[in-house]
Amino acid sequence: MEEKNIVKFKKDEFAIKEYIKKELGKGKVSKVRTEYTPVGEKIIVSTNKPGLVIGRRGERIEELTNILKTRFKLENPKIEIDEILKPEFDSQIIADEIALGLERAGPLKFKVIAYRTLQKIIEAGALGAEIILSGKLPGKRAKSWRFAQGYLKKTGDSAKVVDRANSVAQTKPGTVGVKISILSPDAILKDQIKIDDEIIAKLKQASEIKEEIKEEKPKERIKK
Repeated sequence: MEEKNIVKFKKDEFAIKEYIKKELGKGKVSKVRTEYTPVGEKIIVSTNKPGLVIGRRGERIEELTNILKTRFKLENPKIEIDEILKPEFDSQIIADEIALGLERAGPLKFKVIAYRTLQKIIEAGALGAEIILSGKLPGKRAKSWRFAQGYLKKTGDSAKVVDRANSVAQTKPGTVGVKISILSPDAILKDQIKIDDEIIAKLKQASEIKEEIKEEKPKERIKK
């Protein structure tokens, strides 16, 4: 019984997330997190457009709160807004932007949209980024296109810090899948080595000591 309750609990939580994303619209919401407190349920919505999500005088927040109470039977839900200050490093926001761009401009301009987005991410300071578009883009047959720039770890512990997301664009020829991977400059890489002035000075000192030792050894042999 406990396993069934856990599965049902997770399904309800997923349904709340999907409903909020669908209700607020594509390209406005990155993540929806649910935290449970003694007072009630706290639903944190991460967005780069807080004004559009909140609405005039908080009208949209009030509507969502009432729907969560009646439809999903939450006792005391409270919606909080977490503003994304650097949307260029948020993979879900970027993936939704590309999907919206393909829906508006059409799949024929997929290269322009992909290259512009990639340039925007790298110019913002990202260490690396990858965009994969799959679907009926240039012709009748489905095909995958990859656009990448910079450093992007794909295996090991360092790959866990890469922000990944998926989105879907509904175009006239068919559905186009969008996959985004972004390595933020704030990400901590365990295998990254930074060479600063202090390390360079230590290396120079070590090399000088080695040269002195080499010069002393021939003198000792001559004495013997």
